[in-house]
Amino acid sequence: MSSPPITDVLDAHTPALMAIPGVVGTAIGEQEGKPCIIVLVRKKDARLEREIPDRLDGYPVRIDEVGEVRPVK
Repeated sequence: MSSPPITDVLDAHTPALMAIPGVVGTAIGEQEGKPCIIVLVRKKDARLEREIPDRLDGYPVRIDEVGEVRPVK
């Protein structure tokens, strides 16, 4: 059984991921040469590592600490 397109997986899960306190964004990236879902967080900690799943619909999830995200003016 094949996984759905990663763009569809990201679109489906982004609202729930963004509802987790400390999550500031999501993206598609690469991990070990394969596509992955990236969850951007202000500060990586044990709580976020517990709340954010390791995989979504067959794709690995990577947590990247990016600090505060602000719009560009």
